[in-house]
Amino acid sequence: MSTLYVSSELTPPGGFTAGIEGPACDADGMLYAVNYDHQGTIGRVTPDGECSIFVELPEGSIGNGIRFHSSGDMLVADYTGHNILRIDMQSRAISVYAHEQTMNQPNDIAIAADDTVYASDPNWAESTGQIWRIDGDGQAHVLDPDMGTTNGIEVSPDEKTLYVNESVQRSVWAYDLLPDGTVANKRLLIQFPDFNMDGMRCDIDGNIYITRHGKGTVAKLSPEGEVLLEIALHGRDPSNIAFGGEDGCTCYVMLQERGNVETFRTERPGRSWHLFHST
Repeated sequence: MSTLYVSSELTPPGGFTAGIEGPACDADGMLYAVNYDHQGTIGRVTPDGECSIFVELPEGSIGNGIRFHSSGDMLVADYTGHNILRIDMQSRAISVYAHEQTMNQPNDIAIAADDTVYASDPNWAESTGQIWRIDGDGQAHVLDPDMGTTNGIEVSPDEKTLYVNESVQRSVWAYDLLPDGTVANKRLLIQFPDFNMDGMRCDIDGNIYITRHGKGTVAKLSPEGEVLLEIALHGRDPSNIAFGGEDGCTCYVMLQERGNVETFRTERPGRSWHLFHST
């Protein structure tokens, strides 16, 4: 068994573009991430680190965040097309799950047990952003239109809290998730003094794993926002993270400047992995 929280390279540098993002694992343990070999693709990575192109997205579309619907279909934030795309994992057919032209660019996404999707929506040029809720009928609703540069987004294991981070402002916010699908009680969980943030995921205990872009680490936070530890990576610019493996305790981290995937072990499985395996 690998030593906990010690990162190693899973795939060789240069296989993915600098746009490597959006990792998620399916029920069979395959890892998916965007922009393998060239922009506009979704790559598939085996547990042994073998990479291939899974699908080519429609012309003009570039993916970012990936999550799996309870049906097993893949949902992908297409930031250039202002879409959430849906991919049938058997036929690999691609359809538009949701389209909202007034989004700046759907960036990262999180998904609740009832398949409600939450999307971060940054405006990088203005250092502003917002967050959206996408219902099962594909309708999008703004939850907070007045934020900083929104990026990573995640739902807590008990489905009562929505976490959103702001890369430029280095802040992580927590909201109460209400039964009617709205949010309330916005509060600052933590503000880092340096470096940016990107993607983040919760484990089943509610601890939050956040990629520290530029610092080359993944910060593990308690649900209360205390930094419990930082995991050192080989690469400097981690973009996003996902849990997977046979027991859900393997973390996969995307490294932008190296164009590859690193991995480390934790003692507890990821929330999304657990949700996917309990349905």
